[in-house]
Amino acid sequence: MSAVIILINTVLTLYLWSLVIYVIASWLISFRIINPWQPLVRQILMGLQALHEPVLGHIRRFMPNLGGLDISPIILLLAVEFLRNLLLGGF
Repeated sequence: MSAVIILINTVLTLYLWSLVIYVIASWLISFRIINPWQPLVRQILMGLQALHEPVLGHIRRFMPNLGGLDISPIILLLAVEFLRNLLLGGF
């Protein structure tokens, strides 16, 4: 059972890091530091978007309008960390 818990923990850690990369990439695009029309960048962004936007969309549905501030990635990060703590609570 320990191996399954370690595997789930590793998958959640990878998901968290990819979320951080997705948020930083969106900032870099907003500040025009990276070009989203370059093919490699576009493929990476599309992959990250397909991975995170379904979950972030559900969170945004329940969030109040804060103007231009989107805190849904922070809420997702906290939720995944909470799951990791529940998972590793017995160890």
